[in-house]
Amino acid sequence: MTRPSAAPAIVLVEPQMAENIGMVARAMLNCGLDDLRLVRPRPRWPHPRAVATASGADRVVNGARVFPTTEAAIADLRLVFAATVRARDMALRVATPRRAAGEMRAFAALGQGQPGVIFGKESKGLANDDVALADAIVTVPVNPAFASLNLAQAVFAVAYEWFAKGADVPPSRLRTNPRTRPATKEELVGFFAHLERELDACGFLRLKHKRPIMVRNLRALFQRAGLTEQEVRTLRGVVAGLAESRDARAGTKTRKKVP
Repeated sequence: MTRPSAAPAIVLVEPQMAENIGMVARAMLNCGLDDLRLVRPRPRWPHPRAVATASGADRVVNGARVFPTTEAAIADLRLVFAATVRARDMALRVATPRRAAGEMRAFAALGQGQPGVIFGKESKGLANDDVALADAIVTVPVNPAFASLNLAQAVFAVAYEWFAKGADVPPSRLRTNPRTRPATKEELVGFFAHLERELDACGFLRLKHKRPIMVRNLRALFQRAGLTEQEVRTLRGVVAGLAESRDARAGTKTRKKVP
């Protein structure tokens, strides 16, 4: 099968059972997806039980890539949804799989790059720090009295909407600038690290018990902005300039180079 241009990547964070990975692969291939990425899978990889439960979706299982962190797994992606049903203390937009599929189709139609969806481990779902890396949350609307989907079901619900949506979403729903492009997650994470490093240095994040939620809220704020690569570079220049001014006032003349 030829991979559709800019079809979404499916990222499984710390999957616990090889059988579930195989069933996810089966769900993906039913919907024409084959870019499977695994973050710290608990079963040794590759695993024969994953191939068995994939029921013929061997190419997805055999092509799965393993990453040490969520940041590394999504580094090349430019639009990321985090699949979760739990309420989060973050100001992230929430979309249904149908709306998320429409946005990913429109994004791809503009040639903006590859989107992706991240899913958490079977027992606990995604950690807050993983959710904070996403542009939005995707939640499958099910019976509120029994909101219980297994991992493969959740993946299928999102993948099917992508498949069914086709190319019917008009690209005019998203704006584009031919002189730049959406920032990759690698570029955003680099900016986050730069900003948080300087916020630590100036004492803004001095309260250790509040630091994690402050960092997540700041990341969510910039994720919502839909930054371009040029805007990220501008923001990093702003942060570097403020740090240089602070150091100059403190008597430090050495100019800090933006990493």
